[in-house]
Amino acid sequence: MTSYDTILAERDTRGVLTVTLNRPDKKNALSARMIAELTDMAHGIGAAPDTRAVVLRGAGDVFCAGGDLGWMKAQIEADRPTRMAEARKLAEMLQALNELPSPLIGRIHGGAFGGGVGMACVCDIAIAEAGTKFGLTETRLGLIPATIGPYVLARLGEGMARRVFMSARIFGADEAATLGVVARSVAAPALDAAILDEVTPYLSVAPGAVAAAKSLARAMGPRIDDAVIDDTIRRLADTWETDEAAAGIDAFLSRTAPPWA
Repeated sequence: MTSYDTILAERDTRGVLTVTLNRPDKKNALSARMIAELTDMAHGIGAAPDTRAVVLRGAGDVFCAGGDLGWMKAQIEADRPTRMAEARKLAEMLQALNELPSPLIGRIHGGAFGGGVGMACVCDIAIAEAGTKFGLTETRLGLIPATIGPYVLARLGEGMARRVFMSARIFGADEAATLGVVARSVAAPALDAAILDEVTPYLSVAPGAVAAAKSLARAMGPRIDDAVIDDTIRRLADTWETDEAAAGIDAFLSRTAPPWA
């Protein structure tokens, strides 16, 4: 087992790497530390030639609640260059996960909000436990789902994405499957078996060919390059500087209703 502060990474004898978001007391919210450790994992053990498949899961009751409260508070105090630098770290983490040569399989349970939805969308396939809740909740704070946007749009397509991209509406696992965030939802007792069903085929195919096929699929799919990523970072920085963001984040931190609610 490779142990970090905020994630666990364990590769078994088959070459299957299980990566666990390990901040259950914080609902696995994405802190600066977790972002850095996920990036390191993706560039290191996750990209190793003997890794046949990667399973991404969360400890505790929730897969990932989105951005960490402490990280959010730090952004309020930060200037524009600092905010952009922090957004770039998140963007680079998502890019590293998206470009893993091995298949990435998401085991989604409890809840996936904001960045948690983005992480589900960079998986090659994600399976959700029935009853899991999803939401792109950024607009409640006066913000936008910027750095995760390219991956959400690539997975859902524009038409499906626009059903949930702007409203911050919470939706269930069945609708997540209809939209394409996940492939399907299964009852809780069947979740691990469903993940195993997705992993097993990769143990009998050529890993180099798998990596090449995945690279081909990405090359022929929607464009997510440095220019697109730079644009999302700029748009997020612009939004952080609005009066709406200031009011929305203040309301979130003070547990009051924002002026538009």
